[in-house]
Amino acid sequence: MQKGLILILIYTLLTIGQSTAQRYGTAFGLRLGNSDINRTVGISLQQRIFEKGTVEAILQSDFSRNTTFAILGQKHHPIISKRFNYYYGGGLSFGKEESFVKNPTTKEIIHTYGNATTGIDLIAGIEMTLANAVISLDYKPNFNLAGREEFYRGQVGISARTVLVKSKEQKKRQKQRKKARQAKNQPQRKPFSDIFKR
Repeated sequence: MQKGLILILIYTLLTIGQSTAQRYGTAFGLRLGNSDINRTVGISLQQRIFEKGTVEAILQSDFSRNTTFAILGQKHHPIISKRFNYYYGGGLSFGKEESFVKNPTTKEIIHTYGNATTGIDLIAGIEMTLANAVISLDYKPNFNLAGREEFYRGQVGISARTVLVKSKEQKKRQKQRKKARQAKNQPQRKPFSDIFKR
């Protein structure tokens, strides 16, 4: 009985998702991050650049000792439909972060903050577009290149973004720009009647 109800609920949610959801071209919203060191609040801007590819910019802070900015390229693959997919990718991150340096001789941990950091971020997650909203759950590991003692930090994030530009609108604008460029580059042809004019 319970299994049947769960299956009906899942089917209903997927049907609603497929009938009312819109794929997005541009989405903007909030991202909440959680790691062993801190919790962050941030903003996320996601832009579709290919059929299955997006670029996401994330600015997040704990409003105390850690503020980071990351720009990530992502590849999307549908799980059930184009509105429910998994994605993965990576990119660069920059920030001002705290650092913990262990001194083995004195057994002390030296805590510093305000360190200018540079790193490589990876990301993997699942995403659902429903009506005018994009909800995602991801894991974002960071590998430090400079500015911090710890080489690795991981973060789980939940994002809720609103669709600013739908995929259909974005494709329509791209076609209009392409036609305008083609029309501009084409030489103007004189009408046939101009041949007989002197």
